[in-house]
Amino acid sequence: MATPRVPGDEAIELPCGESVSLAELDMGLREYSCTCGERHAVVMDVHPPSRFVPESIVVVLRETVETEDEFEEFGTPHVMGIVLEEFPDQVIAEDLSENGQVGYSMLWLTDFDSRRLHVIVVELLIELMEHAISHAEDSGATNEFEEQMLEFDVEAFVDDYRTAREFESEFDRPA
Repeated sequence: MATPRVPGDEAIELPCGESVSLAELDMGLREYSCTCGERHAVVMDVHPPSRFVPESIVVVLRETVETEDEFEEFGTPHVMGIVLEEFPDQVIAEDLSENGQVGYSMLWLTDFDSRRLHVIVVELLIELMEHAISHAEDSGATNEFEEQMLEFDVEAFVDDYRTAREFESEFDRPA
């Protein structure tokens, strides 16, 4: 017998093979506790990139990264595009722009939890910045950046940032 569903409620398949109802994925959710026993990171286009890095870094990325798509500036869709490119089998991306009931247009669900996603995002953004600075005419800036990155502890940064952002409450604010 078919399971009754709310009309218009869609189910999205997670990377683990289980499904989740869109009704369970509100805009404040950053992680979904799955029936498979794992936690999956949840990201929506309405989440700011400052979810992962300080707003000052987001400003620099927006000033330096030229986008060639329908988005006006570098943002969460670009961040998640980079993650999806690196982990195509571990990220589900859903275009929900035609669904006027959810409040967001894009949804990404990952096979890893939100903390692991955070580490991955920071690592990939560092790679992006390293690539950008490698094209700089000022070799001193390149050397300075490389020296700073040798001392940068991604895991410690993520722990400190997540604590400062209060990810477990509704009072989360950009750092």
